[in-house]
Formats: sequence, C-alpha cells, structure tokens
Amino acid sequence: MTPSPDSTAIAWADPARRTAFEQWLAGIAARHALAPATLRSASSDASFRRYLRIDAADGASYIVMDAPPPQEDVRPFVAVAAMLQGAGLHAPEVLEQDAAQGFLLLTDLGSRLYLDELHAAVARRDTKLADSLMRDAIAALVQWQSRADARGMAPYDDALLRRELALFPDWCVTREYGVEWSAEQQRQWQATCDLLVASALAQPTVAVHRDYMPRNLMLAQPNPGILDFQDAVRGPISYDVASLLRDAFISWDEAQEIDWAVRYWESARRAALPVPDDFGEFWRQLEWMGLQRHLKVLGIFCRLKHRDGKPKYSQDLPRFFAYAHKVATRYNGLGPLARLLEPLMGTSRVDAFY
Repeated sequence: MTPSPDSTAIAWADPARRTAFEQWLAGIAARHALAPATLRSASSDASFRRYLRIDAADGASYIVMDAPPPQEDVRPFVAVAAMLQGAGLHAPEVLEQDAAQGFLLLTDLGSRLYLDELHAAVARRDTKLADSLMRDAIAALVQWQSRADARGMAPYDDALLRRELALFPDWCVTREYGVEWSAEQQRQWQATCDLLVASALAQPTVAVHRDYMPRNLMLAQPNPGILDFQDAVRGPISYDVASLLRDAFISWDEAQEIDWAVRYWESARRAALPVPDDFGEFWRQLEWMGLQRHLKVLGIFCRLKHRDGKPKYSQDLPRFFAYAHKVATRYNGLGPLARLLEPLMGTSRVDAFY
C-alpha cells in the first residue's frame, strides 16, 4: 500500500490545491517508489512556481514543480526541456506531468548552484575553478545555440523588447523612486529604446534561454545542469552570453568579462554560428543587449518588491545601475540615458569645458 502523501511540512495558501496535489502525488508515487513522507521544500524563484524535493526507496531524489494555473503554464517548460535534451544538454527530464493542474515530477539535478560555487571560488581566490565553471557554461551555450531548432519558438520581437523596457520607467523610475520625467526626458527615453531595439533586431537569431545565468545553472555531471528555461524564445545571438557575463547576483571585472566573451565568440565561430567577424562589433552588440536586459531587470526587481512582496531582489539594484550606467556613458547616442540614470543612482555630473 502506498503511503499517503505528507504535505504537512509544506505551506499551502489554497487548501483545494493542497488536496489536488496530494491526490496527484498519491497516483504517481508507486510508479517511482516515492516516499511521500520525505517531501520538503527545494527552492522557489521570482515567479509563482516553487520546487519540492522527494526521495525514492532506492535512495534517488526527484523534484516536484508546483506551478499554479492561471499564473503559470508548465507546457513551455516541458517543451524546452525536450529541446535542451535533444541538443545533448543536461536539463531535467519530465517523468510525470499534469499540465492542467501545474504539477510536474522531474529528475533532480542536485543542489549545487553555480552561483554558490562561484561565490565560494571568488572568496577563496580560486580563479581556476571559476574559469572552469564559466567555460563549461559557455560551451553548453554554444551547443544550445548551434543544435536547437529555434524556428518554432516565439520571436523576441519589437513588441516584446519594448514591453520589457517599459518596466523600467513604470516600476523603477515612477514606483520605486517617485520620479516623473519631463516631456523632454520621456523623448530621450524613447530615443534610447529605439536604439536598443534596433540593435537587438539587427542581430541574427538563435534559441535564447533568457535567464542564462549562474543562479539557473547547476554543478552537475555532465556540467552544467540547466534550469529555469521555460521562457525561451528565438532572439538575438548575444542575449544569453550577456546574461551570463553580467549577472544579477555576481559581477566580474571587465577584463574577465572580455576574456570569456572572446572565448564564446571564438567557439561560436568554430560552430558556424552567425557572430560578427569583428570581435569589437560583437562586444558592442553584447553591451547594448545587456543594457536592454539590465533596464528590464531594474523594472522587474522593483515590481517584485512593490507588487509581489519580494523586496530582497531590490538589494541588487545598485549592481544593475552600475552595469547600465557604464554602457550608457561609453557609446554615442546613449549619453542621455546616463543622465536619466544618475539622479536615481544618487549621483550628479558637472560638465566642464576648457
């Protein structure tokens, strides 16, 4: 007789969802020799999804995704997981699914986050380990881009890029800082958006993870394990490498960023991916793509704080302002953006002419 699922250690805001979960878990437990009494929290993220870990009689462990509809839809996760596996990459295998209710049983990639391993390596000044991990991530990214068939994926189009950029004035400028831009400042913002969108849309397109960063990579065999890929689209080739090198939760000095970017660019060329022949142009594409992402993330982190009651993400706002300001001061046409950012960052500029 299969034991009843033990979800008493797991908080459930909705009793009906808890009942549905227990019934679903009871129905699959015997097939995988699951031990429901071992059910426990594994992790959560910025969405409404959460992940639970459960053990099996043979000592193996599995992950349960709890993704409540209508806020979440597990079908994109299932589809992209299959794409990643088809490209020969290490993503969770979907063993059981109830798409209507938002429950999945997945293979467990472990609990050693790239982010934690990299922070520990930095603390120990273990540059060799950090470099090895990042090279593995770069190799996996090139494999994903060169083997995944992106033709059927939703496009990272003009409308999506602009919706993402709009998060910055809506949630960061207005809601977080209480700033109202003048008509001229709004014009400057729109001109910046036009430049960034045009740069993104001019790039060749590949399969884009959209959050390819150490927090979503696992130290695993084969390395890395890849998570949180359900929002994948067909989009600019520089997007994922920009996400990896200029991350939400760990930063590198620019010489190291450039070193890894060159390694990606060389590997991409060997794989016949459509990167520019000139690395300098690729680096510009990467910086501008990263800027679009960083402005979006500034808006998202503020939205998480004000709308979703998750204020911890706002602690990383200074990191993203620093990323964005550095790029905005570096390229012709982006200077007005730097001036929009500076008051929010608590800095001011004095222009002197001699």
